[in-house]
Order: sequence, then C-alpha cells, then structure tokens
Amino acid sequence: MKLWGGRFDKAIDGAAHGFNASLPFDRRMADEDVSGSVAWARGLGRCGVLAEDEVSVLVDGMEQVRAELAEGRFAFLEGDEDIHTAVERRLGDIVGPVAGKLHTGRSRNDQVATDFRLWVMRACGRMDAAVADLQTALADSAEAHLHAPMPGYTHWQPAQAVTWGHWAMWHAWALERDRRRIATARTAASALPLGSAALAGSGFAVDRAWLAAELGFERVIANSMDAVSDRDFAVELLFAAAMTGMHLSRLSEQLILFANPSLGFVELDDAYSTGSSLMPQKKNPDMLELARGKAGRLVGNLVGLMTTLKGLPSTYDKDMQEDKEPVFDAVDTLAAALPVLTGLVETLRVREDRLIAALDPAMFATDVADRLVRAGVPFREAHGIVGRVVRAAEEQGVGIDALDAEALRAVDARLPAATEGAFDWAASLASRAAEGGTAPEALRAQLAAMREAIGSRQVGSYSSTGWAESP
Repeated sequence: MKLWGGRFDKAIDGAAHGFNASLPFDRRMADEDVSGSVAWARGLGRCGVLAEDEVSVLVDGMEQVRAELAEGRFAFLEGDEDIHTAVERRLGDIVGPVAGKLHTGRSRNDQVATDFRLWVMRACGRMDAAVADLQTALADSAEAHLHAPMPGYTHWQPAQAVTWGHWAMWHAWALERDRRRIATARTAASALPLGSAALAGSGFAVDRAWLAAELGFERVIANSMDAVSDRDFAVELLFAAAMTGMHLSRLSEQLILFANPSLGFVELDDAYSTGSSLMPQKKNPDMLELARGKAGRLVGNLVGLMTTLKGLPSTYDKDMQEDKEPVFDAVDTLAAALPVLTGLVETLRVREDRLIAALDPAMFATDVADRLVRAGVPFREAHGIVGRVVRAAEEQGVGIDALDAEALRAVDARLPAATEGAFDWAASLASRAAEGGTAPEALRAQLAAMREAIGSRQVGSYSSTGWAESP
C-alpha cells in the first residue's frame, strides 16, 4: 500500500523502494504516530468531518495498533514505506474502509513533523534526567572530598591549589548548562505542526489549539509553510547533545590523566575498567576513552544535519528524511554513555594522599604576591618580586617555602614579613573566599546551589533501566 499511488501506472522499482523507505529507522516513532492519529481523528470529529461513531471506531482501532506495537505483535510488511504507511495499513485491516477517512486534511508532511517533535520532546526528558544523574554523582564525590586539596592546572601545568570538591563541581556545572540546552531544545520542539497539511494548511477547520493541548504541545506553529519545513528543534537537540558529549569528553580526559599511576589521584573500579590481552598488569580506562571518542560522533551528527538542511528550496524536500537518524543516533549514544560514566564516578576511589603529595610549593607564589599587595605593593611589582623568588628557589634546588629569611630579603626586604605563615595549604584555600572560590564557606554555598540546580528543570521522566529505545 502506498499513500501516494493513484497517479502512477506501475509500481516503484524494488531498489528505489528500499532507497526511499524510512521504516527501518522511523518505526521507533510508532507510539507518537498513533498518538498523533488518535488526536487527529478526534479533531476531525470535533469539527464535524467525521461522525461520532467513526471517531470511536478509528480511535479504538488505533489503540489496538498501539497495543500490537508495544507488545511486539505488529507485523511489518515488505511493502511498508514508513511508519505512517504501516500504521494506516494495519488500521485498515482492523476497522475496514473507514480507515481511509483518517488522513482527511492531513499530509505526511505535517504528520511526520508532529511525530518527530513528540519523540524529541520525550527524548529531551530522558536526556535531562540522565545528565542530572551524572551531576548527582559528581556532587556526591565533591561532598565526600569537599576540602581535599589538590593541584589545579592551567596549560596542564601546576597553577594553584584547589580542592577535589571544587574540581568535581566544575564538571557538574558544565552539565548544568547542558541541561539548560536540552530544555531549550524541548521548548523548540513543543510547537504543533499538525493541521498544516502539505504546506498550505488543512482544508478542514480542525481546532489546532485543541490539538496542541491534546498532544502536550505548548503552542501552535503560526505559519503552515514554516510548520512542515522547520527542523531547528532537531538541530538544537543535536547541538545540546554535541555540547554534552564535549563536556563528557573533557571530564573523561582529565580522569584518564588522574588515573594514570604516575599521578594516581583516582583509581577506577574494576567494573568500569578493562585489561590488556598481552600485558597482565594493565588497567585501562576504556569507558572514559570511549566517552571521549563519542564526542566526535555527536559533533558529526550536528554538522551532518545542518549541512543537509542548508540548501533546501521547498517547504518539504525528501532530503529531510535524513533528519531522524542523526537525532536517534545522538540520543542512543548519550543513552549508552551517561549511565556508564555515572556508575564510574559513583565508584571512583579518590586518593586524597596522592592529591596532597602532588601539591607543589611553587603554587604558593600567587598567595605571596597577594600578601605583598595587602602590604601596599602594586600587583605588577609584587608579581615581579615573586617571580624572582621562584627563580632563586630553582637555583637553590628547593621549594619557595624552603628559602630562609636571608635569601628572601636578598630579593626584597618586604618578603620575610609577607611570607610569614603563607606556606599553608588550608590558609591558601581559605583566602579564596569570594563567591565561586575555594574557601570552605564558598564551597559549601556552591554545593548547596548545585544540589538545588540538580533538582530543577526536569523536563521528563527517566528510569535507569531501559533508557534507550529499541529501533
């Protein structure tokens, strides 16, 4: 059965049918297709196009189709072109000729846009909650080691002392921005195209505001041409997924470095590690490396869809069939990666002794400069003075905390007073008391804000089992 075959004298070529068909991937929108069709049947009834008994027959038939799909009893046929064809064909098997009335005033153009938007809206809810799970794992790790001092790095060189809690919340805040982007993508998707038909609007006075409310959309798309051509929501979801992947990659890269025995800041649980087929001693961070690698895939999905969309001349072109696979793949990729990284962080062993051992006295340099500033020395002058202190320590082969008063005085007479009590990690951390800093009160406030953020902006439900949908 083809929804478009009346104008043609012969069947489509077999290879062309396979090339044209989208059923192998759009079948995962089956439940959304049924929901849209149920609402459309009721909408046609509300405006008098269908009789009340016809609406009841169609709705009951569609719910039987939904049950067959959910229970795996639905039989797809070789000739089914897409999920819309398959569902309407089966509906005809169940209810007879009245099934032919369902598509009145509707096009696959607005039908597929509706299905896809509904799917994206639901996927955004699952993504949001899965990211929040990883945020929670990071916040828990931060709280467990909130004040544990560790080196902070710029240019991957030791810079200043921070704490594990500060480091872990850094990554949790990046994920918070991802959740905001996911919520934005859901809002972009939450606009009803149904009732726009092919491009000029439906020829029947269906109440589109009612349809929007019935299906859970926030608003109606104002222009029928825009309604069938807009795929911005898919691009926005892919952008949110790519950014999330990038943040997962950065987190993974740092944990890979931290888990290297030469640093030994963390130890990965055996359940989230692999070994070598040759070298018995190896404990490889494969989960982190895969998460890092998946980021490229997510970025590729985004660039691919934007490239497909950039030159389309019409309201709907068949090129737009390429919109779903990158979105499905992006969602599946995060569905696989996020729970694994959450479990990895939850079971991560943080070695506070190794964190402290890696602290370099040279990281006190900024503290000494700040003390000189508080004594009235302009910062640029203080910076130069402490730079000479660092050089003097290097020449003597000691840390700056090991220079005696005579050596300090040889650099600048104000240094002995400025360095008194300066070489203390707790004092260094406590001096960063501004909002967002490393002082104990600032860290506690940041953690409370993080907990509050994790609990907000949920855009859907989520179960840790069965997150990914089967294609």
